[in-house]
Amino acid sequence: MSVRTPDPFPGWLSDDDLYEARSRLPMLYVEAVPVRLDPLGYVSEVGLLLQADEDGAMVRTLVSGRVLYRETVRAALLRHLEKDLGPMALPQLPVSPVPFTVAEYFPAPSQTGFTDERQHAVALAYVIPVTGECSPRQDALELTWMTPAEVLSPDVQQEFAGGRGELLRQALAFAGYNG
Repeated sequence: MSVRTPDPFPGWLSDDDLYEARSRLPMLYVEAVPVRLDPLGYVSEVGLLLQADEDGAMVRTLVSGRVLYRETVRAALLRHLEKDLGPMALPQLPVSPVPFTVAEYFPAPSQTGFTDERQHAVALAYVIPVTGECSPRQDALELTWMTPAEVLSPDVQQEFAGGRGELLRQALAFAGYNG
């Protein structure tokens, strides 16, 4: 059992309704890879959240969360970035909300490589530059800034669950990192 901070924006489903919906419908999520850029616009650092999973094990993760009923993708991205990184993160949302990929999570291992034991979820994934001060909130215990080479190292990659290490690889490739 995990202790979770109540969501200040509970959306449109009760916990029971959400459980029922997750068993019948794919859920729409946004995921964001927070990055810092060098003066030429190349990724110099990647922000990774550290949190405890339901079994109490420490895992690395990205900013992510559901898109609520009647909420735009842009608004969902901003809400989750602020929720996970703090109000002073100053994210630079893209001019056009086109994701670098669409990740499909399934409750059991599948051909996509992405898993989420709770549900079938479809996540629109973005690389989001942040320029302000970040302080983790909600379920995150800390935010660690690492170089792209560090986050792609085998030691860090094994700290991800559900395929998010591969999602991070795709994000860095999309951003032009080929190290």
